Amino acid sequence: MKWQLRLRHGWRWARDHYESGLYLLVVVLLLLAIFKPEIQLKQRVHNYLLLADVSQSMNAEDVSLNGKPVSRMAYMRHLMRKLVENSPCGTYFSLGVFAAEDVALLFTPLETCANYDIIVDAIEHLEWRMSWRGNSRISFGVKGAAKAFDSLNAPARLLFFTDGDEAPKVNAINKLKLDDVQIGENIVFVGVGGNEDVPIPRYNSSNKWVGYWSSDAKENSAGAVGVTYNDTSRDDPDPVVASADYDRYLSKLDEAYLKELAEEINAQYVLAQDKPDFYTFVQKQKPVASFVTAYSLRWVYLSLALVLILATYWPHFRQRLNAA
Repeated sequence: MKWQLRLRHGWRWARDHYESGLYLLVVVLLLLAIFKPEIQLKQRVHNYLLLADVSQSMNAEDVSLNGKPVSRMAYMRHLMRKLVENSPCGTYFSLGVFAAEDVALLFTPLETCANYDIIVDAIEHLEWRMSWRGNSRISFGVKGAAKAFDSLNAPARLLFFTDGDEAPKVNAINKLKLDDVQIGENIVFVGVGGNEDVPIPRYNSSNKWVGYWSSDAKENSAGAVGVTYNDTSRDDPDPVVASADYDRYLSKLDEAYLKELAEEINAQYVLAQDKPDFYTFVQKQKPVASFVTAYSLRWVYLSLALVLILATYWPHFRQRLNAA
């Protein structure tokens, strides 16, 4: 019988002091929301490697933003920045550049919210002068990207932004086999550019526009011919340019080639567009990495605190219902 008496006394005490107990729990929850708002959990997350083609054909102006013509490079930067802006906290981004026949990583995975300024600033500084040689062999770039994956220490979804304008042009002799590429299912080729041929601007070593690339055999494909050729505009203040309209080298988005590459390695292709469908397509890609990340519990603590505050009014509300 003693335990029954104790239980009865305990119930009476709780009934008489329930408001104080609830408010005490509210204070505890608020303190947890302030000082312990996160816990560490290992979870599947989106981990993107943004790979930028920085060859000079990306300077061609055949896309538009806000009704104004811009270069493929500027359009690519805009799309990358929007992807970062639209990604929720807990998303990771790496950034790399492709030029000639290889890939270079600028930084390895960084969490979006904690490193937003760093990621966006790096994207804003992408330009053609980052390339180390004039050639542009995208198939070799895929091989280079496979090697770069080993540096990430975690699986990633590779978004390869390029116009597909290879140089020297692909043929039966120089075509590279990609049978041994194992990361194809993680690659998305993002085609940047228009469907009409346009001339490619040429800039000098001071990044000043001096004309358009010539179709001359020695400088075919916008500074990208033989494997030993270096782009003279990198150190020549007055590089050779096209002498007339008919002498200009023309470039356009080579969707057919990018789709062929995607099919060969079991990858995906998507057209770069500043539209919701494009950003939705990227964000719906299956997460491929598992990171130990901070999971916020602040909303849980605050929600429980609100429920407990409302619970303090329940007896008064019940009395009114009974009276009614």
